[in-house]
Amino acid sequence: MTATTTELLALLAAVHEALAIPYPATIGDTEEYSRILGERVMHTSVTLDAVLNRGDDPGWSADFLRARLTELPPTGYKAAGEPATGTGQ
Repeated sequence: MTATTTELLALLAAVHEALAIPYPATIGDTEEYSRILGERVMHTSVTLDAVLNRGDDPGWSADFLRARLTELPPTGYKAAGEPATGTGQ
């Protein structure tokens, strides 16, 4: 495998995208955040294993990881820094 710098940077960017999701705003939001992050970590680990140990193409692997990430958007919990949505504000 001879990977180009562009392909490796694309893979690193996809890994960053997978792991850098917004932190939960409250303890109550932790469960959904942890579920989403855990699945994203699993897909990232599988992708990196394929590139490092099986010789898969890093560019293709980055695209594949990003496709998996669209199935696991960081939604369904209140993220830290989101504006409050109550009345009277």
